[in-house]
Amino acid sequence: MKIGVLALQGAVSEHIRLLTNSGAEAIEIKRADQLAEVDGLILPGGESTAMRRLIDKYQLFKPLREFGESGKPILGTCAGLILMAKTLSGEQDGHLGFIDMVVERNAFGRQRDSFEATLDVKGVAEKLTAVFIRAPLVKEVGPDVDILSEYNGEIVAVKQGSFLACSFHPELTDDARLHQAFIKMVAERSVLEAH
Repeated sequence: MKIGVLALQGAVSEHIRLLTNSGAEAIEIKRADQLAEVDGLILPGGESTAMRRLIDKYQLFKPLREFGESGKPILGTCAGLILMAKTLSGEQDGHLGFIDMVVERNAFGRQRDSFEATLDVKGVAEKLTAVFIRAPLVKEVGPDVDILSEYNGEIVAVKQGSFLACSFHPELTDDARLHQAFIKMVAERSVLEAH
């Protein structure tokens, strides 16, 4: 089992470290053809507008959509959550549109407003340390979206089918439980595909 981390911009090495420390084989994804090598994918935190420009520049949009439509698991953190949204608040459409949710960018404020919080993430972990940096917020979800965590009554982690997304940066801590839950999702999907 191999998990890729989209390596165009953002917290790539941090995700690789947590995946590797959790026993998964992890590779950086920089080209569309590399997607065929992986069983799951992480869309890391970073700057979503810059990431989208790079996705378009390197002609990754369609291959990423096809990867998601294939049912292979995808985890999006912070900017990755924005990329996975069906709708962005104040804009007509989202980016990849994998999760039926409306997302507001930078909802927790500017860089100087960054903070850490301890969250319970349903089915993943209790007391998970979450790092919020210019974090987005999930404003609404569709009926098929499971809300996994909230912070002060606001949605910060969701799951829909094989897609998992959070507003925060789990990769900026040493707590690998969210990554381990994602590895488990990928492993379960791989077993199903093998049969």
